[in-house]
Amino acid sequence: MFDKLFVLSQYVTPQLALSRLAGRLADNDRSPALKNRVIRWFIGRYGVNMSEALESEPEAYPSFNAFFTRALKPGLRPVDSGSSVLVSPVDGAISQLGRVTGDRVFQAKGQSFSLTELLGGDDARAEAFTEGEFATIYLSPKDYHRIHMPLAGRLREMVYVPGKLFSVNPVTAENVPNLFARNERVACIFDTDAGPMALVLVGAMIVGSVETTWGGVVAPGTGLVTSTRYDDDQPAIQFEKGEEMGRFRLGSTVVLVMPKGAAAWNDDEAPGKTVRMGEAFGTTGS
Repeated sequence: MFDKLFVLSQYVTPQLALSRLAGRLADNDRSPALKNRVIRWFIGRYGVNMSEALESEPEAYPSFNAFFTRALKPGLRPVDSGSSVLVSPVDGAISQLGRVTGDRVFQAKGQSFSLTELLGGDDARAEAFTEGEFATIYLSPKDYHRIHMPLAGRLREMVYVPGKLFSVNPVTAENVPNLFARNERVACIFDTDAGPMALVLVGAMIVGSVETTWGGVVAPGTGLVTSTRYDDDQPAIQFEKGEEMGRFRLGSTVVLVMPKGAAAWNDDEAPGKTVRMGEAFGTTGS
C-alpha cells in the first residue's frame, strides 16, 4: 500500500517546479550556517563516507551542490587499463543489464522502455544499438556523483530530452511505465574503437540539473528535444577511459548502451550488485 501511495504521489506532485527549486537552493552560497547544517544532516542521514572526499570538511564547500559533486582523493578509483576492458562509469548499484530486444530495454518486472525514445526519438540514432547491450546503474544519495568514460571515445552528439522527473528508485522502476524514457535526460553519443557508445544521464525528482565537462549545465529550457553535433569540432572533444565527462547535481541514473556484439558484461554483474567507477565491468569485442 505504501509503495502505491508513493508512486501515486509523484503523479500529482509539481515535479519540475519542486526539482528546479531544490536545484536553486542547493546552489545557494549566501547562508553558510544553513548550508553546513543541511550537509551534516545529509551525511548522517545517508551515511556518506567523507573519508574518501578530497575535501573532508563539510564547512569547506561553498554550497550543497559543491558538496554533492565532491571530488574523491586521488587513487581511490583506479581505472582498469586492460585494452579490451570496459569499466563502470559511476559508483552505484546495477538496476538492470542485458540485451536490448529489438527496440525495447528491460526496466523491471513487467516493465520496459523504448530505446528510440530514450535516445530522443530519432530512429537512425537508435538503430546502431538495436539488439545491443545495455546496463542501467542507479546512484544513491550517498554515492560519488561524477560520471566517467567506460571507454576512450570522441564525442559525436549530445541530445537533451525534456520530460518528467519521477524518482528512479526500485519502487518506481517497477510501477512507472517507460520510466527512463519518460524522465528528463541527456544522451551523449561517442565514437569508440568498439563502435558507437551511448551514455544517457537520466534526471529524477529533486535532481537540480545535469552537467557535462564540455558544455556545463545542460538546461535548454525550450521544452523541445535539442541535439548538438560535434562531428566537425576541431580540436575534437575526446576522452580517455576513466576521464570525467559529467556530473549529477542531485543525482540519478546512468544508462549505458553498446551495439550488438560490441560488448559483453562480466558474468558476475547482476541487478543489485554495487559497482565502483573504474573497475572492470565488461569487455569489448574489438
